[in-house]
Amino acid sequence: MDLKAVRAFVAIADSGQFQKAAVDLALTQQAVSKRIAALEKDLGVRLLVRTPRGAELTIDGQALLPHARVLLRAEERATAAVRPGDRALRVDVVGRRAATGGLVQHFHRAHPETALDVVTLFDVETAVTALRDGAVDATFRAVTMPGQRLPDGIAVTPVLDEPLRLCVGPGHPFARADRVTTAQLAGHRIWMPGNVPGTEWHAYYEELAAAFGPAIDTIGPNFGLEALLDTIAGSPTVATFLSERTPHVWPAAHDLRLVPLVDPVPVYPHSLLWRTDNPHPGLTALRDYLVATRPRPPEGATWRPAWAEPPPARVPPTRAASPSG
Repeated sequence: MDLKAVRAFVAIADSGQFQKAAVDLALTQQAVSKRIAALEKDLGVRLLVRTPRGAELTIDGQALLPHARVLLRAEERATAAVRPGDRALRVDVVGRRAATGGLVQHFHRAHPETALDVVTLFDVETAVTALRDGAVDATFRAVTMPGQRLPDGIAVTPVLDEPLRLCVGPGHPFARADRVTTAQLAGHRIWMPGNVPGTEWHAYYEELAAAFGPAIDTIGPNFGLEALLDTIAGSPTVATFLSERTPHVWPAAHDLRLVPLVDPVPVYPHSLLWRTDNPHPGLTALRDYLVATRPRPPEGATWRPAWAEPPPARVPPTRAASPSG
C-alpha cells in the first residue's frame, strides 16, 4: 500500500476537503486526487465521495481510517528510530492542567531551542506501551502501582513530590483552619469524579483512604475542574484535593480555601519515565533540567503509599574514560 496515498486519504478525512488536504500536504489538488484514485483502485473499493461541501468517507473509508492512522504512526516511529533529532521531543504530561504540565512548561521557558510535542495519555499502561513503542519519548507517572512492574529498558527518576491540600468552600468546617492533620480527614467526603479505577491515581487515593479514613467519592460524571470547584464552593460538606502547583483559577465569589495538610503531609510522587535506548537529544536536556530543579520536599513527615516510595534513579551509566598509558 502506497503510504503517500494513505497520507492523502487521512488528510482528506481530517479536513473534509480535497483542496485543504492538498494545501496541508503541499501538493496540487490534482495530485491528491490521483493518489486517492490509485488507492481506491489498489483496494478495489470507493473510499470517498465528493459533496457540495467537500468530501465524505464511504462505509469502506470509515473502516479503513483507523488502520490508515496506524500505518502512518508506524511509519513515523520507524523514521524516528533512525532520525530522532528530526522531530519534536514528545512528552506525556497526563493532563495539561496537572503539575507535570507546569514542569514541562518551565523546561520550555528554560530551553526554548528544544522543540516539544506535549500529549496526554490516560493511564500508566497506555503510557508505558507508548514509551516502549517509541510513540512518546517520556512520561510522568507515579510508579509502580500494585500488580504492575516496569518492563526492562524503561528508566525512571523522581522529579516532584507534590503536596496535597484540602480544597473547601467557605461553609465547610475546615474553611477557617490554618492547617488540617491528615487524621482529621476521617469520615469527611472528598469528591473526585475523575478518580477512575485502574489508574495509578485511583490506587494512590484508595490507599490514602485506607490509611486515614476520608470517604473518597467518585460518583457522577466528570465535567472538569471548573464544574468540580463550582460544587465545592457551594457545599458545606464536600471537599476535594488540589495542589498549589495545579493551575486553577476560580471566580472570586467562590471564596475557596486551599488548606495545608500536615502530620504527615500527603504527597503525590511524580517520576519521569523514558526508554534507555532513546537517543533523542532533547531527552537528556529534559531529564537533567528536572533533576536539577526538583523542588525540595515539604517540611516535616510526608506520606505516600509504600509502592510509590521514590525508586533509586535508574539512569544509563556513562562510559568511563580510558586510563592513560
